[in-house]
Amino acid sequence: MKPTPPIILDAIAVESLLPNVDVLGELRSMFAALGHGLAVQPPQSLTLFPEDKGDFITYLGAVADSGVFGAKLSPYLVTEDVPIITAWTVLMSMQSGQPLMMCDSGVLTTERTAATTALAVDLLTGEEANQIAIIGSGAVAQAHWRHVQALRPWQKVKLYSPSLGGNRALRDTWKSLCTDIEFADTAENAAKGADVVMLCTSSGTPVLEESCIAPHALVTSISTNVAQAHEIAPSFLNSAQVYCDYRATTPTTAGEMVLAAKECGWSSDLLCGDLGELLTDRCSLPNTKQPVFFRSVGLGLEDIAIAHAIYRANGA
Repeated sequence: MKPTPPIILDAIAVESLLPNVDVLGELRSMFAALGHGLAVQPPQSLTLFPEDKGDFITYLGAVADSGVFGAKLSPYLVTEDVPIITAWTVLMSMQSGQPLMMCDSGVLTTERTAATTALAVDLLTGEEANQIAIIGSGAVAQAHWRHVQALRPWQKVKLYSPSLGGNRALRDTWKSLCTDIEFADTAENAAKGADVVMLCTSSGTPVLEESCIAPHALVTSISTNVAQAHEIAPSFLNSAQVYCDYRATTPTTAGEMVLAAKECGWSSDLLCGDLGELLTDRCSLPNTKQPVFFRSVGLGLEDIAIAHAIYRANGA
């Protein structure tokens, strides 16, 4: 039988299909499969182009119960002007070995990053949590808020970002997302007293002083393209209960974990758990006597899971 050509979806097509996808639900199922050994997550790999022309990162993954595997390829291309950064995901069938779809991963990556944080918030935060702080104001921060807003009855939402200064349009965007949002003048004032602090920036260096974090608070952090990026000081890991998206690969990739191990005496053996373990009851939940830190680096399995959902939403 002649193979069916793969579907090719550009950024506009992906964005139009995303409202039909339960991104958080898809990731919850995928991480549970990973916890049960029904998914495989190899380490991401970095390939350098010759003559310093750039590089590309490969994010791989396979989900047995969904019958799919694939990769996201994210190049960084050096030009005479600003560098070109793109990302595309290739989805393939474990039954036929044929490609099913190739799709732009820009918006997809933003959504799966935010939904992974939201899953951590849901699993690591008590039901009584009602105050949240968001550091960052761009598309990634906005996606974070969309995915967490229904998880708890938030009574106070504080936001800080240097970009908000004189940007009336950006403030109005946030008011449309959360009518009761409070704009803080510093990251520390936003985080003070918060049950959850979501760091949603592209910074490669700390954006928040750890001294302002409440003893019971959950702090979440994401990755950027900056080498050894860390949105909070590596020393914070020594005083926090540390969780991550996937313990087998994150400690060797996340900037503050690498630096904490090198400079602060921290060890990946001190990790309390990851999302797969949390969803399969193979690790303990945090106590309320010390803060919690959750770090995600972005997994190929996240890209594969959401690409598969996009593929189904497209009617395949």
